[in-house]
Amino acid sequence: MNDTSLKNDGRTGFSRRRFITGTGSLLGAAALAGPTPSAWATPRTAAVPIASGSRVPALVIGTGYGGCVAALRLAQAGTDVHMAEMGMAWDTPGPDGKIFANTTRPDDRSFWLRTRTKQPLSNFLGFPLDRNVNRYTGILDAEEFGGITVYQGRGVGGGSLVNGGMAVTPRRENFGAILPTVDAEEMYSTYYPRANSGLGVTTIDPAWFEEADCYQYARVGRKHAQRAGFPFLFVPAVYDWDYMKREAAGTVPRSALDGEILYGNNHGKKSLQKTYIDRIRATGRVTISPLHKVTTVTPAPGGGYTVLIDQLDTTGRTTATKTVTADKVFFAAGSVGTSKLLVGLKATGALPLLNDEVGRGWGDNGNVMCGRANHLWDPTGKLQASIPTGGIDNWDAGGAFAEVAPLPTGIETWASFYLSITKNPHRARFTWNAAAGRAELDWQTAWKQPSIDAAKTIFDRINRKEGTIYRSDLFGVHKIWGDHLTYHPLGGAVLDKATDNYGRLHGHPGLYVIDGALIPGNTSVNPFVTITALAERNIERIIATDL
Repeated sequence: MNDTSLKNDGRTGFSRRRFITGTGSLLGAAALAGPTPSAWATPRTAAVPIASGSRVPALVIGTGYGGCVAALRLAQAGTDVHMAEMGMAWDTPGPDGKIFANTTRPDDRSFWLRTRTKQPLSNFLGFPLDRNVNRYTGILDAEEFGGITVYQGRGVGGGSLVNGGMAVTPRRENFGAILPTVDAEEMYSTYYPRANSGLGVTTIDPAWFEEADCYQYARVGRKHAQRAGFPFLFVPAVYDWDYMKREAAGTVPRSALDGEILYGNNHGKKSLQKTYIDRIRATGRVTISPLHKVTTVTPAPGGGYTVLIDQLDTTGRTTATKTVTADKVFFAAGSVGTSKLLVGLKATGALPLLNDEVGRGWGDNGNVMCGRANHLWDPTGKLQASIPTGGIDNWDAGGAFAEVAPLPTGIETWASFYLSITKNPHRARFTWNAAAGRAELDWQTAWKQPSIDAAKTIFDRINRKEGTIYRSDLFGVHKIWGDHLTYHPLGGAVLDKATDNYGRLHGHPGLYVIDGALIPGNTSVNPFVTITALAERNIERIIATDL
């Protein structure tokens, strides 16, 4: 699709108006519809929450990758664990019979405590995509700071509920720049394999990939990458490929082939709910309280830590505040959640002995997005699997790894879409704003320029080779780059700085960081396998020496 491809070409009858009308899902249902009724206004889980006054041997704050690793291994070692999760359980279907909302039809379930959606792709062909919704404890948090929007999962399972499922282990030669104080040999021989096994990571059947209609977009992306001289890599994922084959055959309900990803996946994706959390529940030693937000952690007079927890309803209102005592506390609220909590606890005097490294070293994993407008003879397919399977590696020459991402609109777009992970050197810091009573991040929008420059080393070259152009209708009016966001927040309580080399927080024995806050800003690829593997490494040492 070039500059004239949105005009009627006199042969196909293709026009901008025809492209927009009659397409159903993306524009008709999502962008132009009005607000939905509040059909999900009551709690939808029968979980028994923790009682005020309880004492627990181990409290895990958050139920994402690091938190689930910690809870499982502690329970297997004989320790009783309680997990406090700010989001919902996501275990009960709504009035439409589904637990999760469709990517192209966002509703109240889609966003965390917003009255208007804030979708990563904000526009399409000049039309805004966001719509009004009712305030609800939905699954995706679009948390806005001064210079960046950070997308995070909210619910039991954390980021595993909303990510694209690309389970990438970094190239070993890049590992020294990711976690310089960690032994690469033990990570690649023991903890990466353990993480991949625990997460259920597998690779698509290459033969099926070649024939599947739903991966036409990826094959086009591969062709363009290779013709420009870039290697195309098959990337493992946490999806049940046999289920996807049955989706394509029409024998099971569609999930990835119905565009489900951004706001959850109802069937085939192996989120933490289906892997680590299943095994956590089987131990009989772990309890989980959804809609419980930890606000304060302070040393308890008799040892351990006093933890204040707000119980929320589905409008975000606090319905009760509970006091719990924990012998040990594991911070696993995600990079942003853990960093904000620790910065506030230090600044307010709740945990005064935390060191000055708390809040530092935060990065966006170099995330930047873009789309390319292909020619009409290069369609990418109206049916697109929402699980990416391939990437373009130009890390050594240009500092960028780009996943060939889906654009599951339900219509033919002739567009190739990409999420790039780049070697961006900038790191931000969380600080405490006492007057406002909140943590703030000093990220600057201009810091995304190195990411754009790195991504351009791939896509400028592809465009030159193919005679194509960038799309400028996806992130605003005449805006090529999605440089306003990150899906991969990392850092803020960096390993061997804010903590020791196994995640023990300095100054307060019995407090640990076990999530992506430990990783200083970049993993060179999608980060959740590294977060999981590092948690496996750290909890093994903590169990051996601290329990």
